[in-house]
Amino acid sequence: EVQLVESGGGLVQAGGSLRLSCAASGFSDDYGIGWFRQAPGREREGVACISVSGGTTYYADSVKGRFTISSDNARYTVYLQMNSLKPEDTAIYYCAAGRSRFAEYICSGVWSNEYWGRGTQVTVSS
Repeated sequence: EVQLVESGGGLVQAGGSLRLSCAASGFSDDYGIGWFRQAPGREREGVACISVSGGTTYYADSVKGRFTISSDNARYTVYLQMNSLKPEDTAIYYCAAGRSRFAEYICSGVWSNEYWGRGTQVTVSS
């Protein structure tokens, strides 16, 4: 069974940086892993995703150029480096894994056998 454990959220001022980590286990190489976020009153958004097999990545337009997703294949941890944070980045951030080889499909929820972490709060103050 796939297990995902997020860490690294917190409170930061606008313009600051945070790095989220997702320790992942139990998946096969036809999976992709992504970071999603949901703010109160807003729909869940696929922020950044990576395919396990090819290492391709996909970013939402709202974070392009500011966020970077990467993976440590030795321990299979997926990171989300978030720079130039804005108050509108405030949300609960979730790590999720699903069966799809394409990073864009993962971020769009076009997948099967998905699993979710419990989430970590990111708050950006103005």
